[in-house]
Amino acid sequence: MPVLSIIACGMLEDELVHVLSEDRKLKQLIVVENRDSSGFLRKLRSTNCIPRTVFLDRVPMLLQGRHSHGSRISAGFLSRFPFFKKFCRRRDFREEVSVIVNLLSLDLHTDLEVLKAEVYRNIREMAPFSDRILIFYGTCGHALGRLEEDLADLQCPLFFLKDRNGETIEDCISLALGGNEAYARAMAEFQGMGTIYLTPMWASSWKRLENKAGSRDFNKHYLKNPLYCLAAKIDSGILSDPDFHVNVKEFACTYDMKVVNLKGNVEITEQSYLNARNGAAEKR
Repeated sequence: MPVLSIIACGMLEDELVHVLSEDRKLKQLIVVENRDSSGFLRKLRSTNCIPRTVFLDRVPMLLQGRHSHGSRISAGFLSRFPFFKKFCRRRDFREEVSVIVNLLSLDLHTDLEVLKAEVYRNIREMAPFSDRILIFYGTCGHALGRLEEDLADLQCPLFFLKDRNGETIEDCISLALGGNEAYARAMAEFQGMGTIYLTPMWASSWKRLENKAGSRDFNKHYLKNPLYCLAAKIDSGILSDPDFHVNVKEFACTYDMKVVNLKGNVEITEQSYLNARNGAAEKR
């Protein structure tokens, strides 16, 4: 059974819950246990998607209980040879899969060098037991823009959140709006007016980030600048968050902004997940 690992930004936990809860061929779901996984686990369970939880260093042992150790090692070893590598990649992955989710802290965005180091480290740690890895991040201020090139030595294929043009999304706002072009159009629509874009996770996290020293995203100094006058509420219809409107309204009142509504979608989220779980559009 194929193993798909997902390394995800904590800011994208709603999108991740959406695709996992809709996957009817998800044979086994394992969530890496850490200090940032509790909210994600609560949301998963509310959709009747019940994962197993384990610390990252215990994942290989847990997988051995579900897969033949010999076959996993053989497949991984043989895939290093060109002929067998092509054979392995022709396998039909449109079947039941095991998914391992490693949700990283959204606080990593306060330091892009730390963010990059943590994402790279976790990819290398998860690659040995993964058939492929989905990077559930955008380029994040270009911190992850060279990821595929930097990790070209990995035997495990990497997949990314890409829009219709084949471009990796810039960030979670681009994902929620439907791609980099959609993001650019939204910014052009509000030309001349400073705008803060809010998804449900951003709206529920702004106080935490506001109080985080060095936060790039919710810095009190620039948010109080009169040029920032709009709070754009993005509804992609993923989850029914009863506090979304309240959180956006509180943010807008705090910084004297007007709330405007934007319609998002989950097209990139769904298609990128399907590409990764089915082994489609592989670049390596």
